[in-house]
Amino acid sequence: MSQPRADQLDPTVLAALGHLELVARWVVDGFVTGMHRSPRKGFSVEFAEHRPYMPGDDLRYLDWRIAGRADRWVVKQFEEETNARAMLVLDVSASMQWTSDPARLTKLAYAERLAAAVALLLLRQRDAVGLVRFDATLRHVVPPRSQRTQWRRLMAAFSEPGGGNSSDVAGALLQAGRLVRRPGFVVLLSDLLADPEPVADAARTLRARGHEVLVLHVMDPAERDFPDSGEARYRDPESKIEVPASPSDVRTTYQATVQEALAEWRAALGRAGARYAVAMTDEPFGRPLRHLVGVNGRGAMI
Repeated sequence: MSQPRADQLDPTVLAALGHLELVARWVVDGFVTGMHRSPRKGFSVEFAEHRPYMPGDDLRYLDWRIAGRADRWVVKQFEEETNARAMLVLDVSASMQWTSDPARLTKLAYAERLAAAVALLLLRQRDAVGLVRFDATLRHVVPPRSQRTQWRRLMAAFSEPGGGNSSDVAGALLQAGRLVRRPGFVVLLSDLLADPEPVADAARTLRARGHEVLVLHVMDPAERDFPDSGEARYRDPESKIEVPASPSDVRTTYQATVQEALAEWRAALGRAGARYAVAMTDEPFGRPLRHLVGVNGRGAMI
């Protein structure tokens, strides 16, 4: 009997079995079967960066000067060899640190594991990937690189604490787009507690610069379903506004409002040329990963 794939497991169960780095590796290993392409696209004359030599690399690109001076084996990597450049834009504001059930991952914990899986998948195919963590300002920036050491930089960034009470989604998108020097990918993971139009305008600007924009709307199931919890007071974690209500009185209206909001996001980002998908924190990582990692027009993943 075959073992279940990690990308198809309950995310809470999977997260309980290992830390973020290990979960990302398990998810990618489970997901990547059958999704291979050549990591080498040829070369150009424009030097991009060095990376450590790996068995099987063409010795013509070994930098003999560095090998002779520093006893380090590195190969030259050229712009066209670095297949793609991507920035992961992760919302770490207070609302992302919420869960409706202590046994379930917070939106931030879920998004971090998914972002780590996307980053690892890109690095394994020798693409350059970076990370922006933001709330109202940019909390942490890791410029896109494709070296093996980039994985450690990203893991260190993910371990940083969460952010403040509000978020500037549009501003973070624009800042991230400036860090990708040539047309690449900008992947936003956020609960999107923001106005759609400024975010769509930012996505449109990135599209005009040649970037592909992918937006993953991370939601807790209770935000969609509004379960019955008796008389309660509901507080916005960012604005701190509290509203007393009985779920049975407002559920139908609430659910209709949520569906309208999702439709508004989908339409606004669609008009801007961005890809949009919703991810619930109780669904296996493989499903949103399939939305984020597809096959583009160049035959490349993501």
